Amino acid sequence: MEKREELYRGKAKSVYTTDDADRLILLFRNDTSAFDGKRIEQLDRKGMVNNKFNAFIMQKLEEAGIPTQFDKLLGDNECLVKKLEMIPVECVVRNYAAGSLVKRLGVEEGIKLNPYTFELFLKDDAKGDPFINESHVVAFGWGTAENLVRMKELSLKVNEILTKLFDDAGLLLVDFKLEFGTFHGEIVLGDEFSPDGCRLWDKETRKKMDKDRFRQGLGDVIEAYEEVAKRLGVPL
Repeated sequence: MEKREELYRGKAKSVYTTDDADRLILLFRNDTSAFDGKRIEQLDRKGMVNNKFNAFIMQKLEEAGIPTQFDKLLGDNECLVKKLEMIPVECVVRNYAAGSLVKRLGVEEGIKLNPYTFELFLKDDAKGDPFINESHVVAFGWGTAENLVRMKELSLKVNEILTKLFDDAGLLLVDFKLEFGTFHGEIVLGDEFSPDGCRLWDKETRKKMDKDRFRQGLGDVIEAYEEVAKRLGVPL
């Protein structure tokens, strides 16, 4: 597979075209950002850890019947993925109150949500990834009603699979975001799943093991990511 030109440069990943029109290469960089890219730092090993963590999770999801963008690892910091037509909507599943939910509603952090909540956000850093609803998605042409049904179905299935996976590793899956796209007409899970895009707490101590360590200046960010990977059995 020949790596060609950079197609897109995000906050933490770069996307490259290949000699196959249906395949792209994702490069996981050491860049770490918060607050819609207003704060960016370099953290050693982060690209490698997130690349291998994502590969492990995507393979687990594929085994459970979730169609994903992931094809295979190409090296420590790169993987081969399907080229999706991305839908600019983030699907967020919350099992416990944290992050923007706490800020928006003034509820106590850590409250278990029964049932979980499912939210939609427009993927637009310049606008602060605003909270939206299904009507907005359809009315503005960001996706179809059918897309949304499938995206919600897959998001809740991912929650079911990963809640158990992390629970078995002594971790609470607090919340997470997913992005989807279409590949030959099928809705497929895209982007990545890593501690950058979810909240993970130790079950016993409630220690934060995700990017909130960076956002909140708690330190030991990559050490926490590596600890999660170790508990899951991710080969780093």
